Amino acid sequence: MIPLLQELIAIPSFSREEGAAADLLQARLAEQGLPMHRTGNNLWCSTEGEGPVVLLNAHIDTVRPAAGYTRDPFRPTLEGDRLYGLGANDDGGSVIAMVRAYRILSSRPQSYRLVLSLTAEEEVTGTGGIEMLFPLIGPVSLGIIGEPTGLRMAVAERGLMVLDCTAHGVSGHAARDEGKNAIYAAMEDIRRLLSFDFGRPSDLLGRVKTTVTMIKAGTQHNVIPDTCSFVVDVRTNEHVTNAEVLAGISRCLNADVKARSTRLGSSGIAPDHPAVLRGLGLGLEPFGSPTLSNSAVCPFPTLKIGPGDSARSHGPDEYICLSEIEEAVNVYVKLLDGLEI
Repeated sequence: MIPLLQELIAIPSFSREEGAAADLLQARLAEQGLPMHRTGNNLWCSTEGEGPVVLLNAHIDTVRPAAGYTRDPFRPTLEGDRLYGLGANDDGGSVIAMVRAYRILSSRPQSYRLVLSLTAEEEVTGTGGIEMLFPLIGPVSLGIIGEPTGLRMAVAERGLMVLDCTAHGVSGHAARDEGKNAIYAAMEDIRRLLSFDFGRPSDLLGRVKTTVTMIKAGTQHNVIPDTCSFVVDVRTNEHVTNAEVLAGISRCLNADVKARSTRLGSSGIAPDHPAVLRGLGLGLEPFGSPTLSNSAVCPFPTLKIGPGDSARSHGPDEYICLSEIEEAVNVYVKLLDGLEI
């Protein structure tokens, strides 16, 4: 399966441009006796039988190469245990580990129907990704989301909301004491935002986190700007909804506040879920993840776990260790084999 990962790395598979990668996977897996259904650039297959559905999911899209790469991101390079290349860690390692785990688990009697899905548009949380499969595979009881977590169990995950804010002023000549500077109005709002307490902190995810990430104002040096726009990245925990946080921020600021979307709320799984209890019995460490994944759009309990390290994702000279993939296969099998849900 490692040669397949090397082939996958060599094909650019940016979000919404995954067609060639999906073609490769579909062809290679069919050659290996694992025919896959296809919807858009999403691939899936399922075991036969009745019972609750357990979904294995990894994504085939990547971000674009980061600045600072010292290697060709599309030239897979194996050095000892490390395989370098764009998408090796996020999320190629999980793709390969889940395919292998599916083969093992599907060869044994299980009390559930197992579905393997390799999906698109995860990096942009697009509607052309995993959500396209839900009507096709039916209700899901448990999702295992493959992401580089160092094989720790992400039992909770922060939600995401992006806010476009516009502070207003009155234009005037910069040389005279006239007008109202919208930049200063935005600065006051940003100070309010930094000190605003949403309450309801989470043991796993902490407090709601807001970060101003972009700001824009002005047309020329001698004109006081009458508008100043800024973008706020909001990461929510499981105790508050995005709609609640949006309402609180809107009341706190004088600026106009508009959410691009409120659909990506916090996600997770109950601490007494059989999969979590099985994982704890295996010595897997639970944690709350600050990063978003396909869990955000899954309307069912999800456990995020996979080979690799999140710190390697989206940076230069990305790599996965082959030993991490092997370990992930064993963990997935031990986690799910004979599980009653």
